[in-house]
Amino acid sequence: MGRRVAFIGHRNILCSNDKLRKKLKEIVKKEIVNGCNFFTMGMHGEFDDLALSVCLELKREIKSIEIEVAFTSYNAIKKCAEIFSYSDIKTCMYEIEEEHYKRQIIVSNQKMVECCDTLICYVDERISHSGAKNVAKYARKIGLEIINLI
Repeated sequence: MGRRVAFIGHRNILCSNDKLRKKLKEIVKKEIVNGCNFFTMGMHGEFDDLALSVCLELKREIKSIEIEVAFTSYNAIKKCAEIFSYSDIKTCMYEIEEEHYKRQIIVSNQKMVECCDTLICYVDERISHSGAKNVAKYARKIGLEIINLI
């Protein structure tokens, strides 16, 4: 199996979506050239949506890549039912139902990065309270390569 990449980011994108999309696409292409064939992301914010969109676009060109979306709860599945219309996307849900609902996204993101080699993130280190920032710190602690788009 090839290398794996996870995407983590703030719920809202605070810069030009077009510039970020271009930068993200370049980085994902580079990761594919470097042997990555598996990309995983959540479904809770603008950066997750952007990462999924870029990966789906590249999947049309490079059939061998795999895309996985991690859901945090059965409720999230209901909200994102349209994801099941894509045959190119795998889905997963970590065993986090017992976690407090405010921690489910953080714990799910931690589990995603534990299964990956590289983290591509959109994390502003200056923000004091941020789940994305905490998960990026966790990824650094466990030794993942981190590519921050901010």
